[in-house]
Amino acid sequence: MVVSMTGVRSSTVIVDGLRTHYLEAGQGYPVVLLHSGEYGASATLSWEHNIAALAQHFRVLAPDWMGFGHSAKVYDFESGSARRVQHMRRLLDVLAVDQAHFVGSSMGGSVLSRHVAAGTGLFPASAMVMSAGGGFVPNNEWRRSIVDFDCTFDGMREILSVLFHDPGWAQDDDYVQRRLDSALLPGAWEATAAARFRSPVSPPRTAEGQVDGTPYEDIAVPTFVVAGAEDKLREPGYADAIAARIPGAHLSVYAGCGHLPHIENAERFNDEVVEFLRAVPV
Repeated sequence: MVVSMTGVRSSTVIVDGLRTHYLEAGQGYPVVLLHSGEYGASATLSWEHNIAALAQHFRVLAPDWMGFGHSAKVYDFESGSARRVQHMRRLLDVLAVDQAHFVGSSMGGSVLSRHVAAGTGLFPASAMVMSAGGGFVPNNEWRRSIVDFDCTFDGMREILSVLFHDPGWAQDDDYVQRRLDSALLPGAWEATAAARFRSPVSPPRTAEGQVDGTPYEDIAVPTFVVAGAEDKLREPGYADAIAARIPGAHLSVYAGCGHLPHIENAERFNDEVVEFLRAVPV
């Protein structure tokens, strides 16, 4: 499935010496879209179903994280994800984004919520949308199957069968190939896999999974939590628990939907996010 990107501008800038790619569309108050972190993820593949709808009301910016898409394939083994977050902050500086609404998917939503809760100022959010972000990450068979990606067509099909509830996405050969092509860009597999490398002297992660220590009670901006009811990578009811901890949070859980509700149920997601963000005073 290829979505028309008419009116969406693709740009590349150098940020602190690193090639940094982003998509831009629309005018007005900025909305920054932070994509997920699976193999082959990128701004285009994550947000192609959402940018046009959001751009009717906002200036939409969708960057490729460092290490993903068409941004430089760099991973900092000393600071880990902190370097990637700092790089995103520097891109916002370059684009003169002093404040914005932020929408994060999976990894993007988890990173976003942690920093907004901690008040680091790295993401100057006036409002926040979390799509399948946050929550305890169980070390289940589904997570292990997408972490063990072998760079094959069938391996990418397996990733999509985990991410989506509707089997049509994984059965669409053209879509699988687009995802695979992104995962096989020079350095893309290495940059994504590097985050999972563990030194023999590092404490092992627990067999149960990655604990979510985000202090959601400290989030002080309007927040909308969106989740798929059939998300294989989270525990049932995780989004309800997160929303209950965030003061005044809105919540939508989509039935018959997996880990990427903004793609799998894009029309509903777009309508609800536009309604939510337009109601936020700026």
